[in-house]
Amino acid sequence: MRSVADTASGERIPRSVKFLVSGGLGAGKTSFVGSVSEITPLRTEERLSETGEAIDDLSHIEDKRTTTVALDFGRITLASDLVLYLFGTPGQSRFWYMWNDLAVGALGAVVLIDTRRFDVSFAAIDFFEHRGIPFIIAVNRFPDSEPYTAEEIRTALELDPEIPIMTDCSALEFESCREALMVLQEHVMRRVAAEAALVDAVGQRE
Repeated sequence: MRSVADTASGERIPRSVKFLVSGGLGAGKTSFVGSVSEITPLRTEERLSETGEAIDDLSHIEDKRTTTVALDFGRITLASDLVLYLFGTPGQSRFWYMWNDLAVGALGAVVLIDTRRFDVSFAAIDFFEHRGIPFIIAVNRFPDSEPYTAEEIRTALELDPEIPIMTDCSALEFESCREALMVLQEHVMRRVAAEAALVDAVGQRE
């Protein structure tokens, strides 16, 4: 993350922060990035092939015709001194090897959840947990999805108590996506502060 600084002319340079938008196939990652990005998003979508349809679980998303094969990219300015660069991860399992490259330099992630298909969420959650990357859960609202409380979702996904959960997010609405990013930003800042406090405590003991 680049810190805010003053140039010779007195102009403030905003912090540049990299966040990921992840989740299972069809969870709404491309829609999320497209809805919130202030620039025309970069998309790497291809049509689902018959071969892919035989491999991928398309239950509840039978009408899906395209999928991200590399990444989605967008940008949003949250404040005059804070710019977020968003990278959407591919959802199909055969493209998961790209997640490691996309995660380089990322400070946090929004994991989109489709409550009709909890099982496709675990790969993304495990990925960020094992790498120590802070993340939040944002339940993407689908017309035929059942409502769940935050605690029900936390139990179903076996999440730690400190992980924020947005139970009602729409990947098609700018304000909803922006709110999710702000929740993630606050979660990352709390995590950084807690780690700094731990380092200080250890240093004082030594």
